Amino acid sequence: MLNLRRGIGTHQPSVISLGQVWVDIMMNVDEVPPQGGFAVADHPKPSIGGSYRVLEAASRMGVPAEHAGILGNGLWAHFIRQSFQDNGITHIGQDRLDEDSGFRVVLSAEEPTDSHKKTFIASYGAEAHGDADTFAMLEPQANDVVHISGNTLMDHTATGVDGFLLKAGTDPAKRDYTLVINPTNTLRLVNDHMLEDLVLARPIWSCNRQEAMTLAERLGAPIDDSKVTIGGGLDDFMHQLCDGLGSTLRAPLVVRVGSRGAWVREPGGETTHIEGFPTKAVHTRSAGGCHTGAMCAMLAEGRDLAESVKVANAATSVAIAHSVNGVPQCPDYDEAAALLQ
Repeated sequence: MLNLRRGIGTHQPSVISLGQVWVDIMMNVDEVPPQGGFAVADHPKPSIGGSYRVLEAASRMGVPAEHAGILGNGLWAHFIRQSFQDNGITHIGQDRLDEDSGFRVVLSAEEPTDSHKKTFIASYGAEAHGDADTFAMLEPQANDVVHISGNTLMDHTATGVDGFLLKAGTDPAKRDYTLVINPTNTLRLVNDHMLEDLVLARPIWSCNRQEAMTLAERLGAPIDDSKVTIGGGLDDFMHQLCDGLGSTLRAPLVVRVGSRGAWVREPGGETTHIEGFPTKAVHTRSAGGCHTGAMCAMLAEGRDLAESVKVANAATSVAIAHSVNGVPQCPDYDEAAALLQ
């Protein structure tokens, strides 16, 4: 099925995501009500969530983007499929006719302290009901970038991801494609067996600082966060974090730190800081998907990791300055390149 969908002919390297895609229904309320309470939401705003943002960013960077996860059949799945079509994303994964894709209700309350607190209510659908054969037909071609997200690692579909990882092997040099994982904030809930197989596959790890610290804690990497918690020393701490975690993973590591850009470490190499592009943020949702998608797109074009991260930093800076309903909007490549210049 997968090979037929991808077609026959000259191959253009693509970004392929195994991640789950669902619909987010964002509601702004004055205060999240207690059990049995009542609240009025201000203009509910549906948008596509999950790995869609990675694929959307890759497509806007000018690289073919393909979704290898499961889509359902129904109202939410139709919304997702239409968004794929509108944004040049191809669905190459399985289709389920017996259930719809899932959705998440996101309640956002602005407290008097101006700190935004979000409450998530998930209704899982077809995307979460895969099995060991979900990705069995996936055969990445030369220079493709395969993206795995943490949102696919906690339900039945995780067995399919695990099967793909075992087929991918433990030596990146023997793969003619690139494997990238962004673990998301769900990393602490991933079981030990799944995490072990992820580490053994030695992908490129793309994390924010919180995710990197959680990963370091789970793996027992030698990290001392006292320098940053006492009041300063971010640069020293980031070098220590990347050196300790990177040597434990024995894999490339990218750690994002907002407007400061990202720190990058290659196996056996030095940790390098790639500066970001500070801008006025107008977003309320994470821009991590934009960064990961833009980075994957540049890797698919054959750029090295440092250059790919540099472009991703620029794309993310533009994205957070141009949001739709609080969701960062990844620019096209030319707009990101203009910021680099």
